[in-house]
Amino acid sequence: MNRYTRDMRGYGQTPPDPKWPGNAKVAVQFVLNYEEGAENCVLHGDDASEAFLSDIPGAAPWPGKRHWNMESMYEYGARAGFWRLHRLFTGAGIPLTIYGVARALSRSPEQVQAMKDAGWEIASHGLKWIEHKDMPEDAERAAIAEAVRLHTEVVGERPRGWYTGRCSENTVRLTAEEGGFAYVSDTYDDDLPYWMEVGNRDQLIIPYTLEANDMRFATAPGWVTGQDFGDYLTDAFDTLYAEGAAGRPAMMTVGLHCRLVGRPGKIAGLQRFIEHIQAHDGVWTPRRIDIADHWAKTHPPKRFERPSQMDKARFVSLYGSIFEHSPWIAERAFDLELGPAHDSAAGVHNALCRAFRIATEDERLGVLTAHPDLAGKLAAAGKLTAESTSEQAGAGLDYLTDEERETFTKLNTAYVEKHGFPFIIAVRDHDKASILANFHTRIDNDRDTEFAEACRQVERIAQFRLKDLLP
Repeated sequence: MNRYTRDMRGYGQTPPDPKWPGNAKVAVQFVLNYEEGAENCVLHGDDASEAFLSDIPGAAPWPGKRHWNMESMYEYGARAGFWRLHRLFTGAGIPLTIYGVARALSRSPEQVQAMKDAGWEIASHGLKWIEHKDMPEDAERAAIAEAVRLHTEVVGERPRGWYTGRCSENTVRLTAEEGGFAYVSDTYDDDLPYWMEVGNRDQLIIPYTLEANDMRFATAPGWVTGQDFGDYLTDAFDTLYAEGAAGRPAMMTVGLHCRLVGRPGKIAGLQRFIEHIQAHDGVWTPRRIDIADHWAKTHPPKRFERPSQMDKARFVSLYGSIFEHSPWIAERAFDLELGPAHDSAAGVHNALCRAFRIATEDERLGVLTAHPDLAGKLAAAGKLTAESTSEQAGAGLDYLTDEERETFTKLNTAYVEKHGFPFIIAVRDHDKASILANFHTRIDNDRDTEFAEACRQVERIAQFRLKDLLP
C-alpha cells in the first residue's frame, strides 16, 4: 500500500473543548528542563564537549577535550539559575514540570529534594542530554529503560511523563512501547493533547514548544533581552486567552532552562509574564501530569476503523457504493498515497474524487448513467440503492402527487433525451420545490456545461454519504 505516515489533519476544523478545570479559558504550563551535569562531556564518557544551548556564540564540540567555559555555564544553571527560578515559581504558587535528565538528577540531590518539596512533577528527559538521531533502535530502547531505572532510583518514583528533545524518528514509538508513560511530549504539532495509536497502546501526546521557549536566547533568530521573551509570551497568551473566551480553549507551554532564563537579565521578562497571566481570571497553571490526568478522564481514547489502515477489500466494501454503482472508483482511490489525513469524511472524499476526476470521460459518463431518475420508475418499484432511497425520501420525493410525479417524469425524459444521462442533484441541499426549479433551469444548459455540473453534483452526493460514515 502507498501510505503516508505523517498526520497533517489533527483535530481539523473542530478541536475538542478541553473542559479545563474551573472552565479555564487557557491552560498555561511551565516546563523547566534540568540538563546540567548530563550534557556532552568527556567526563561523562562522551567523545566531545557540549555545543548546544549556551551563551557561547558559535560554540562547537571539542573532540576529546573538556570545554571549561561550556561546563561552567551549565554549572551556573545548577548552582544559581535553578534557585532563582525556584524562588520565582514557589513565590508565585505555580507548580512546574521538570524535564529531568536522569544523569543530571543523580548529580543534583539538593535540587531534586527542592523539586519534590515544592510538589513539582519530575518527568524524564532521557538518560543523557545528547543527540539521538543516529542511535540504533535497540540502543535507544535500552537508554530509555536505563533512564527510567535511574530516575526511579534517584527520585523515589518512576517518571510518568517523557521528553527526549534531541530525539530520533523512533523515540515516540519506543517510549509508547515502554508502556509506563501517562504522556509523551516529543512533538510540537498541536495546541492540545491528543491520542496516538501505537500497536495496541493508546498513548497520550502532550505537544511541547520550541518557540515559547527560552532556548531562543541561545539561537538565531532569538531573544536578546528578557523583555523580548516576555513580550512574545504575552502576545501568545493574549491570543489564546481571547480564543478561549470565544469558546476555543487551548494550551500554552512555556519551555525554560536553568542556565538561560535563570540569568538576572533574562528572568525579569518571565516574571512580568507571570504577573500578567495572574491578573487574568480563568487561567489554569497545572503541571503536565495534571493535564494528562485531566485529558485521560475527560477525553479518553476512542478508536475507530481507519481508512488508511484498511486492506483493499475492506476499503472497497465500505466505500465502493459512495459513487453510485461504481466500486472501481474506490479501488483506484485505495492505490493513492493515503495517510492519517484521509481517516475522515473529507479525506476519503478527496481520494474518491481524485480517482473520479482523472477517469476518462466515458468512465465518468458511466457513473452519471448509473444514477437513477429522480422520483422515477426505480424509486416507485423500490429498487434504488439504500443511499438513494434515503436521500430522495429526505427531500420528500417519495410522497408525490400524481401531478408532481407526471411533471418529474416529463422532465426526466426530456433531460435524458437532450443530455444522455439522468438529472443529478444533491437532494440534501434542497427541498422538492428547489429541485424542480433547478430541473427547469439546468435542462436548458448545453451538454458540456451540464456534464460538468452533473459531475459536481455526484461529488457533492458522495460528500454527504461519507459524512454519515466518518468523522
